[in-house]
Amino acid sequence: MAPLLTRQPLMRGMALKPVAARPPMPARLVKTSVVSPMRAPMTSAPKPAMRFAPVKPVEVSRPEVVAKAASGSSEPAKESTFLGYSAFTWSKIIPLGLMFFCILFNYTILRDTKDVLVVTAPGSGAEIIPFLKTWVNLPMAIAFTIGYAKLANVLSPEALFYTCVIPFICFFGFFAAVMYPMQSYLHPTEFCKDLLITAGERWAGPIAILRNWTYCLFYVMAELWGSVVVSVCFWGFANQITTVEEAEGFYPLFGLGANVALIFSGQAVKYFSEVRAHLPPGVDGWGVSLNGMMGMVVIGGILVCSIYWGLQRFVVPKLPGLREKKKKVKAKMSVGESFGFLAASPYIRDLATLVVCYGISINLVEVTWKSKLKAQFPNPNEYSAFMGNFSTATGIVTFSLMIIAKQIFSKFGWGVAALITPVMLLVTGLIFFALVLGTDLLAPTLASMGLTPLYAAVLVGAAQNIFSKGSKYALFDPCKEMAYIPLDDEVKTKGKAAIDVICNPLGKSGGALIQQFMIIGFGSLAASTPYLGAILIGIIVLWIQAAASLNIQFTALKAQTDAARLAGSSDSDASPPKASL
Repeated sequence: MAPLLTRQPLMRGMALKPVAARPPMPARLVKTSVVSPMRAPMTSAPKPAMRFAPVKPVEVSRPEVVAKAASGSSEPAKESTFLGYSAFTWSKIIPLGLMFFCILFNYTILRDTKDVLVVTAPGSGAEIIPFLKTWVNLPMAIAFTIGYAKLANVLSPEALFYTCVIPFICFFGFFAAVMYPMQSYLHPTEFCKDLLITAGERWAGPIAILRNWTYCLFYVMAELWGSVVVSVCFWGFANQITTVEEAEGFYPLFGLGANVALIFSGQAVKYFSEVRAHLPPGVDGWGVSLNGMMGMVVIGGILVCSIYWGLQRFVVPKLPGLREKKKKVKAKMSVGESFGFLAASPYIRDLATLVVCYGISINLVEVTWKSKLKAQFPNPNEYSAFMGNFSTATGIVTFSLMIIAKQIFSKFGWGVAALITPVMLLVTGLIFFALVLGTDLLAPTLASMGLTPLYAAVLVGAAQNIFSKGSKYALFDPCKEMAYIPLDDEVKTKGKAAIDVICNPLGKSGGALIQQFMIIGFGSLAASTPYLGAILIGIIVLWIQAAASLNIQFTALKAQTDAARLAGSSDSDASPPKASL
């Protein structure tokens, strides 16, 4: 534009001086905010830039962040509860209660049936029980424990459960359908009669086992159902998926539903035992009763497996702690190493002492009572009907005790709850032995009440067994199972198998051995009754000492486990994480 102005003057005689071109301004660098891309105006002085918080880059969500968000770490989400427990806890407890119901329903039927078969069998009686428990039941229990310890190293827990339970279901169905109807072909009756004449009456017990071997096999399988399915399979699984706090609240209550099973199963036994009155002549009434009862046992076993399958599919996968334990690869101990390790533990020894002392104590009283029971009810159906009423009464008493059991645990603790059963058994056992020994003195008084001494002994012995078993189911069993929970997984699995499968029949066999020596030494079971009462007192004193020792160890181990769990939860919430203790 400057050349144009110089050539064309605006006024005559005047010329415009050329205007010098302004130098180009240097480019000005204006900082922009990270948030806003707008530049500051050039005409005004640049204002100090506002300091915005730097934008964090987008990161992939970390697992711990997702976990905290899911659990609501910033604002904890209140999980819905019922009676103070979460819905997930109830999803464990209700199926476990149903399992326990079915298992004890079966066990009550089997327990009553095995006694009827063995005690009322031809050439047999209550005196066969000590020999049966010592020379048949105990060896089979030891064999099972050895096999169980080996299978536990190679099978998953679910496969191990089915491997243990399904053979029982098949056997009881096969016994009712095949073995009992063919007893005349399977029992060597004539051979055993000749053998008894040759050997003499002192060998009547072992010969009766051979003569009625199918009944004795049923007796042993029914005993093992209580040791294997109830103690090892059910309680072992329950201990894996519940905490000590849940156990203290629910283990005593498990028996509420389970002892409803005792009531119903007792009435079922009574119903099938009285069915012979409606059968035509010539029909084996006991065979019909046996078919009905074993049919219920098979159905109950199928329900147990079905509930366990559902828990494995829908509850166990939601237990992260249990999944992590399953992923760990641990060195497996051999059978000999397992028993050596368990024997070296004072905790396991005290726990085993409780089980052995209970088995000896209850056996010392029970066999004497059953000898009186057979004398009062020699007919199998009458014997079975009485046992049905006995089971119903046991269920009612146990149900009542379990209502107050939770309060005992919460107010007085594990130690007091563990002592109630031995004290109960001691008091009721001494009353029973006193009645048996003082029959002559009490006969006039009993006659005025319309009772014979024999029937009075049957009733008092039944009351002793009812209250002893009720306290066992309501308090002793929950105490024993709680003691397993703080233990290591392998110790828990193999220790439980060794204690419940070996020590339980070992205690009963120990009582049976004592009775055998007494019978041989004093000539009869009745003559040895005073000495059995004295032995009962000594065994229960040992039981109480072991319970007191175990209470100290259990309390310390539980406190240690709780502290470790609290430390682990605080470590997972801390940032940065603290070093593990």
